[in-house]
Amino acid sequence: MKVLVIGAGNMGLTYAEGMSKSKLLKKRNIMVLDKSEEKLAELNEISHFDAFSELQDCVPQADIIFIAVKPYHAESVFKAIKTLVQPQQILVSIMAGVSIPSIKELTGLKKIVRAMPNLPAQIGKGLTSYVTSAEVSRVEMLTVESLLDTTGKSMRVSSENFIDASTGISGSGPAYVFYFMQSMMEAALQMGFSKNDSTVLVSQTFTGAVELFNQSNLSPNSWMEKVASKGGTTRAALDSMQDNNVGELIKEAAFAAFNRAVELGKEY
Repeated sequence: MKVLVIGAGNMGLTYAEGMSKSKLLKKRNIMVLDKSEEKLAELNEISHFDAFSELQDCVPQADIIFIAVKPYHAESVFKAIKTLVQPQQILVSIMAGVSIPSIKELTGLKKIVRAMPNLPAQIGKGLTSYVTSAEVSRVEMLTVESLLDTTGKSMRVSSENFIDASTGISGSGPAYVFYFMQSMMEAALQMGFSKNDSTVLVSQTFTGAVELFNQSNLSPNSWMEKVASKGGTTRAALDSMQDNNVGELIKEAAFAAFNRAVELGKEY
């Protein structure tokens, strides 16, 4: 089996590197295409990749094609590969907003997987939600799932609506965490901590809290109740967030990302 990744940006290379370690593939079975001369020079230095600059030289060889370009490049890339693809090939798109019906129409392919990864995939801690077209068999689905799992965890969802929804939660979610971290670091600086100490205080707090959550069956609300005693410091902070409607604002932000993903889908 041979896999082609079209687009050697951060996410494309993340998947290419992850899949190169998969037991399903031999390292030389990873093909990567990019048009940038600078990027091609970088790819040619990586021994376990076969680098390409022209679609006709690699698309016909692939069993599974990963599309890892920006959504605004979707139409041009899909039209370019339409005359090169074969019916048995599986196309995996990790582009936000571009729907399976649109991909089918633009490429002529029927076996489509639409996936939504997130940034922690770069360190093997990602979450990729995915959905398949009806033409993808169970064996093919499990093969693609195994490849997606090389960057963390994958979660199959029942419809494309949940891909757009997961964009608002997991796809864009790391940025929400970074936003919260940045605010806490700025508060630490204002309290007089050094930049380094502020970073350590906040990063270790997030790491520890996530580990506590993952190693228990308690809900976030239950953990908050365990930490916040009546009249104490944590309760003062949580009451402030409640009074300022922070929880609802976070939900609104997630829905803003979700709605934008839906809007992007209407453009194709």
